[in-house]
Amino acid sequence: MDKQKTIAREFSLSGLGLHTANKVNITFKPAEIDSGISFIRLDLPGRPVIKANVDSLMSGVRAPRRTSIGSSNAQAQTIEHLMAVLSGLGIDNLNIEMDNEEVPGLDGSGLNFLEMLNKVGLKEQDKQRQYFVIKEPIFVEEEGSSIVVLPSAEFKISYTLNYNHPILKAQFLEIDVLSESFRKEIASARTFCLEEEAMSLQHQGFGRGANYDNTLVVGKSGVIKNELRYPDEFVRHKILDLMGDLYLLGQPIKGRIIAIKSGHSLNLKLVQKIAQQRKRYSLGGINAGPGSSSIQGGELNREEIMKILPHRDPFLFVDKIIHLEEGKRATGIKILTKDDYFFKGHFPGRPVMPGVLMVEAMAQVGGIMMLAATNNRGKIAFFMAANNIKFRKTVLPGDQLVLDVVAGKLRSRTGQVHAEAFVDGKLVAEADLMFAMADS
Repeated sequence: MDKQKTIAREFSLSGLGLHTANKVNITFKPAEIDSGISFIRLDLPGRPVIKANVDSLMSGVRAPRRTSIGSSNAQAQTIEHLMAVLSGLGIDNLNIEMDNEEVPGLDGSGLNFLEMLNKVGLKEQDKQRQYFVIKEPIFVEEEGSSIVVLPSAEFKISYTLNYNHPILKAQFLEIDVLSESFRKEIASARTFCLEEEAMSLQHQGFGRGANYDNTLVVGKSGVIKNELRYPDEFVRHKILDLMGDLYLLGQPIKGRIIAIKSGHSLNLKLVQKIAQQRKRYSLGGINAGPGSSSIQGGELNREEIMKILPHRDPFLFVDKIIHLEEGKRATGIKILTKDDYFFKGHFPGRPVMPGVLMVEAMAQVGGIMMLAATNNRGKIAFFMAANNIKFRKTVLPGDQLVLDVVAGKLRSRTGQVHAEAFVDGKLVAEADLMFAMADS
């Protein structure tokens, strides 16, 4: 398991923005554990902080042909090359101070950032990195371009570039993205554009800081006033861009990326899709919240339960815990009234509690019991399976549902429990439930 990293000491550099041509001074400073990557605008009132994550993404309409984050009042533009280097080196926490809106373009690649970061060195921090592991395939496409992400234990990118151009013909590269391979194969690949579009782009206000040194301008017979660093430098730069965009997820990922002719617009759609998958899996689990460290044997009231479970009305089915043994047993209570929403639509002429909600109530008590164990503090319990479900009697408005859960086989990553529900001492439902435990 690798640790989080920041930089060993601060450093500064200056340059011009590729698109705005604005001069910018930029200072890199170490940051604390779990703080992430932040851009800080020193030139604006209040020195606003822009977190480098999916929530800060700006639309391509407002900042086309580049990746930018921020709001209407504070922006950090063209961050993709820098973000790719931070991704490639495994830097998790960093404060980046700027006195203008655009990151300097430097030589049009990530090489100068890489060289400076190598010079100052990295510092390991006393906490493990948290990866998001792709759980299910994800697919995005637009205008003949596509990206597929597949589950994998490693981070791998396969990219196919194909322009209808005599020089920019089909190129393909597949790379296992490790620190060493990134340094040698990707970091120094420069941005590029076609000769026929260069003048038009500058007239539209793009690439004002671009020149033949920091941008590969591709004519019909080759690169103009420059030489390639690699025969396939174009596809390598596309991978650089993709890595930088993906790091706006706010954490490293493990998955196999297969991209065909993708650019920033599609890359960022992918980031949003991955973020949705991450949120869905997070919300699908029972997460021990900030109050979980004080879980003790005995009773928990509704307020204390809500410090452990993410559920809220109308989907919280435990009113109190009357008995709790960490990792062994828990007993909860759900008091049913005629005003409970599910009675109004489930056989309203003769209302009964839906069986699936009884299973959910038992699962919530099971989640509390498992997360109360010391070795599970701060984890998420995913409700994975329900077997041997039996409904014995109907449950009606006014009943008091007693939910009793006993631990079965408990391992470091999974746990089985047997759950029973009673009304007036009579068994009304039972089930064997399985949970998977994961780091929060």
